[in-house]
Amino acid sequence: MTGPTTTALYDWFARSAAAHPDAPALELDGTAYSYRQLERYAEVLSGRIVRAHGGAPPARVALLASRSLTAFAGYLAAQRLGATVTPLNPGYPAARNRTVCRLARTDVLVAERSALPPEGYAADGTVPVELVLTDEEVTAPAPADLPVPPPARAAADDVAYVLFTSGSTGRPKGVPVRHRNASAYVARNIERFRVGPGDRTSHTFDLTFDPSVHDLFVTWGAGATLVVPQRTDLLTPVEYLTRQAITHWFSVPSLVSVSAALGNLPAGQAPALRHGVFIGEQLTYRQARAWHDVAPGAVIDNVYGPTELTVACTAYRLPRDPQQWPATSNDTVPIGPVYDTLDHLVLDEDGHPADEGELCVRGVQRFDGYLDPDDDNERFLTHEDGRTEIHRGGPLTDAHYYRTGDRVRREQGTLLHLGRLDNQVKLRGYRVELGEIETALRRHPAVEEAVVLALPGTNGLEAVACYTGEPLERAAARGWLRAHVPPHMVPRRLVHLERLPLNPNGKIDRPALRRDLTADPTPTPAPAPAAAPTRLLPVG
Repeated sequence: MTGPTTTALYDWFARSAAAHPDAPALELDGTAYSYRQLERYAEVLSGRIVRAHGGAPPARVALLASRSLTAFAGYLAAQRLGATVTPLNPGYPAARNRTVCRLARTDVLVAERSALPPEGYAADGTVPVELVLTDEEVTAPAPADLPVPPPARAAADDVAYVLFTSGSTGRPKGVPVRHRNASAYVARNIERFRVGPGDRTSHTFDLTFDPSVHDLFVTWGAGATLVVPQRTDLLTPVEYLTRQAITHWFSVPSLVSVSAALGNLPAGQAPALRHGVFIGEQLTYRQARAWHDVAPGAVIDNVYGPTELTVACTAYRLPRDPQQWPATSNDTVPIGPVYDTLDHLVLDEDGHPADEGELCVRGVQRFDGYLDPDDDNERFLTHEDGRTEIHRGGPLTDAHYYRTGDRVRREQGTLLHLGRLDNQVKLRGYRVELGEIETALRRHPAVEEAVVLALPGTNGLEAVACYTGEPLERAAARGWLRAHVPPHMVPRRLVHLERLPLNPNGKIDRPALRRDLTADPTPTPAPAPAAAPTRLLPVG
C-alpha cells in the first residue's frame, strides 16, 4: 500500500476522509463519529487554536486529554496545522506535565476541562496559551466569525510529535519523531495487518505511549474504525472485543495476565477477531496460549520497538497451529526479524557482531536524536570496517545506529528478546541475567508471572523474586529453583503478590516494585553499596 506523497500524518486521515466520508472513524462512549464529522471537528478546532494563539498557527501544541473527543479531534487539529504534538497524560502528576511542557517549549496547551488542574498551566508561565474545552464544545457549531485555516503542507522532515520517556537522571527525555519516520511505520503496518474499511481496531494505549500512533493512524490511514474502550473495559477485554466486534487488537501482554488472574479470559468467545498484536514487554508462551484460546481463529503477532525507532521495528507471527510454535530458551515468543526497510546489528560487549548482544538499529524509522542533544551521548554508534565507535558528541548522521539497550539472541533464524542490558548484574561475583531467573520461576507449575530485581543487601546486590499464582513455601521453592539454575542465581527472597503492579501504559511497573520492596523493612537486610551492573559495549 502506498502512502500520501507528503508523508504527513494528517494526510493519512484526510485521504480516508475524502474516500470514505460517511464511514465511522471513531466510536466513543457508544457514539459513532464519521470521517466527515471528525474531519469537521478537527477543522473547527484548528481554527480555535489559531485564534487562541493570536491569529497564527502555533509550532508546538501540547494535548492534555485522554479517551475523549477532545483528545482525538485535538490531535488531528494540531497535525492539520502542521504543529508538533506533545501528548500529556491527565493521570500523571501536574508537576511532571509542567516539566514536559517547558522542555517541549509548548506554544498552546489544548486541554480537557476535567483534566486541567484548578490553577491551570498558563498562570505560572508554563505555557503561553491555554485552550480548555469539553467534548460538547468540540461538537458545537463553529462561530460564524471563526476562520478555518487550510491544512498545512507538513514536510517529511518536520517533527510530527514529541514523546517523553523516563530519563536516568530523573528528567524526562524528549523523543522527536518526524513525519517520514511515522509514515514509514504506518504504511508498513496497514499492509502487514491488512487493515481496511469495515475493520474495527482497539485503542488500549494512552496517547503518551507511542503504540497509540499505531492505534490512530494505522486505523485512520486504512479507513477503518477506532473503537475506544474506557479503562474499566480493559479488565474484561474478551467481553469488550466480542461486544464491539473488534477485528484488530493491540495491547501489552500484561493485560492478558491480569485478565486471566481475574478469570476474565473465556475461551472461544471472539469470532470476529483476526489479529492479536502485542508490544511493550516480552510475550510469554503462557500468555500467547491464553490468547489463542480466546480467539483460535486469530493470528498472533509479537512486535518490538523503542519509542526512538517509531513504535516497532521487528515483528514475529506465530503459526496458527500451536503445535508448530517454536520452543525458545526463555519461554517467550520471538520478536522476529528486524523490518527489511531497516539496518541492524547485534553487538557483543566488545562491539563485535555476534549471535547475542545489544540490538542496534538505523534506517527510515530511526529518530534523529533527542530534544536535548546531550542525551544523544553514548546512545548511538557507528560500525564500519569492523570497528565500533560510540557517539560522544557532534552531529548524528544516517550512518549512526541507535543503541536500544536491549539484549537479544538469534535462535532458529529469528531474534529473541532476553531483557534490558541493565537487567544483567553481578551477583556474588557472577554475571547474571535476571531474565533467566524469571524464566526458571515462570516454569514452576504454581507460578503465573515473575519479576526478579537486584536490590542492595548486606553483601552487595541480591536477587529478589516477585511472583503471582499460588503461594510457594520458601524452602521448597528455593529447592525447586536450585534444580533449574545455578546456586548463585537462586533469589534470597521470594515475594508472593496477588498481582504485579502496572504503570499507566499497562506494563509491569518494575520501579514501583523496587520502591515497595526497598521500603519494606521486614525482610530486607541493611543496604550496602550496590555493585555496578555489567553492560555491553562499555562506554566509560
